[in-house]
Amino acid sequence: MNAQQIIDTENKHTSGVYAKQTLTIVRGQGASLFDVNGVEYLDCSSGHGVANLGHAHPKIAEALYKQANTLITLFESFPNDQRAMLMEKITALVPGLDRVFFCNSGTEAVEAAFKFARISTGRKNFIAAMRAFHGRTYGSLSATFNKKYREGFEPLLPGVSHVSYNNIEALDKAVNEETAAVILEVVQGEGGVYPASLEYIQAARRICDERGALLIVDEIQTGFGRTGKMFAVQHYGVTPDLLTCAKSLAGGVPMGAVLIGANIKNLVPGVHGSTFGGNPLSCAAANAALDVILGEDLPGQAAAKGAYLMEKLKKIESPNIREVRGIGLMIGIEMKQKVTPYIKTLQEKKIIALNAGLTVIRLLPPLVITYEQIDHLVDVLTEVLTSEMQNAE
Repeated sequence: MNAQQIIDTENKHTSGVYAKQTLTIVRGQGASLFDVNGVEYLDCSSGHGVANLGHAHPKIAEALYKQANTLITLFESFPNDQRAMLMEKITALVPGLDRVFFCNSGTEAVEAAFKFARISTGRKNFIAAMRAFHGRTYGSLSATFNKKYREGFEPLLPGVSHVSYNNIEALDKAVNEETAAVILEVVQGEGGVYPASLEYIQAARRICDERGALLIVDEIQTGFGRTGKMFAVQHYGVTPDLLTCAKSLAGGVPMGAVLIGANIKNLVPGVHGSTFGGNPLSCAAANAALDVILGEDLPGQAAAKGAYLMEKLKKIESPNIREVRGIGLMIGIEMKQKVTPYIKTLQEKKIIALNAGLTVIRLLPPLVITYEQIDHLVDVLTEVLTSEMQNAE
């Protein structure tokens, strides 16, 4: 198929729930993507934070090939070598979270965490933050704040309320003896790339402990090196009761997980499950991904490259830039106008970036991005962000 045939075929058969691009991608390598004509694009979206290891990493491809020829699927009732190995590796990443539930996506991980919190505490209510994004299925959607995701799907899960982010007083007032858990992103991604303050996360841990509530940390976008630590919460010296992760866990293969602490109780057979959760193929990919992340010190690379990129971005002289913020290779450039025209222009110049809300350009490049590619990114951003851009969708 040529590019137009691919586009026409997808437009004919797509569900309609995605805003389709006119760019047809057929191949990836490292931090680059290639269209059907072989034109190269610098990927600063990583598939919404999935491709921390870049695209077509040879270690992931090798693990998938080997495991696909061995055993692809197996329900978790039957122990398996790849799953056991992954359980040991992933629980070693966060001392105090010694158990794990495997699923297939971030939203499934949040759903599982909510069920675990309710069955463990006997309580029904949840506190989330304004601007939060936790997923699109009903439980996680209930904790997601932006009304554009929620409209048309009410009534949602009862007992979920939202409080101002980074506001200790508001959180303190909201958590009570009926609160099963507080769920927080340590860095709000979809909400605009807002890192939490140290005091806020530490206060959340203290407040939950005082009221008998659980603390759920959503690391779906921030996990596996993105912020310069394996998990973003490790910047804060806090251990949650439940940690949800997904996206880059298996190097691009769909997989989610919930890391589980000692305060979680009543997880007996039949309470929850997942047909494909912890299947050997995904586990083999995740084992390879964790080996690469640790072996190549991708968290350290993200910290160094993120600081390098942030410093250069802050030197861009443009009256249109309101703020540059973030941590590691999770960076938001807040503009004084809507960013849709900027995103489109960047793509025309072979840079793929994301928005985070109406006014923030979100950069989530693969952690394997080179310094030469970072310099190119900054050059293009400087050109685009200092130009006059029409404020139109």
